[in-house]
Amino acid sequence: MIQPLQSDEVLLADIQAAARQQPNALHLWWLGQSGYLVQWQGQHLLLDPYLSDTLTRKYANAPKPHIRMTALPIAPQRLDFIDVVTSSHNHTDHLDGATLGPLLQANPKLTIVTAAANQRFAAERLQVVPERLTAITLATPITVGAFTLHAIPAAHEALEQDEQGHYRCIGLIVEAGPWTLYHSGDTVRYATMVDRLRRWSIDVAFLPINGHDPQRGVAANLAGPEAAQLGRDAGIGLVIPCHYDMFTFNTVAPDAFVQATTMLGQPQRVLQCGERLSLSKESPP
Repeated sequence: MIQPLQSDEVLLADIQAAARQQPNALHLWWLGQSGYLVQWQGQHLLLDPYLSDTLTRKYANAPKPHIRMTALPIAPQRLDFIDVVTSSHNHTDHLDGATLGPLLQANPKLTIVTAAANQRFAAERLQVVPERLTAITLATPITVGAFTLHAIPAAHEALEQDEQGHYRCIGLIVEAGPWTLYHSGDTVRYATMVDRLRRWSIDVAFLPINGHDPQRGVAANLAGPEAAQLGRDAGIGLVIPCHYDMFTFNTVAPDAFVQATTMLGQPQRVLQCGERLSLSKESPP
């Protein structure tokens, strides 16, 4: 099993040290799959965390067991300083009751942001009233402390909308001070995607690279070269790959992504689980 670069007490100490040693930098940690911790000026945002073995237990006796590849970097209940957490869509590795429930207990004032189309489903999974969750739509950005979130559509595999026209899968543009981040959620490229992204000057994008193998029996994502091309076409400053090294049946190596970014001249950074990336406007990556 892959061991996180930092976990448990070491990871917590690094989170505390980052705020203390570089208070004016933006700090990011990859927590596995599509989960990221973002720290800006002492406030903390969790993007699509999956910090349990829910799927491994659920599919233990299934034809395609979800065998975990990377050890858990930290238990969710230990993250008792989170201000806002997001869920891009209803798949369990992006909306996990065993992750979000303990997070909510550890952070009673936690803001939980879900796509408006998924608010009721998410509330049932978390066993809370729908009003406890903060629904986001394309027309209504949400500000929580230091973070402003804007929703854009995601296509996993197609663009799907509910009866009110709200998208069932979303990505998020995150504004934090001078920084703009893009967390795509699970998605493939669609016709208007680049035009939507170019409305912002995106410093960092978190993009899936596991692609689509029909034999896996799961919805498609960007492949590594597609993520590299999207970053280039959308003018993104730095692309960080994700959605791999979690389950043995649904993973790829980042090599093709790295090769494609090199050919395109697209800046990238491959993180290890539990690794920190600190960004300063004075000292770009």
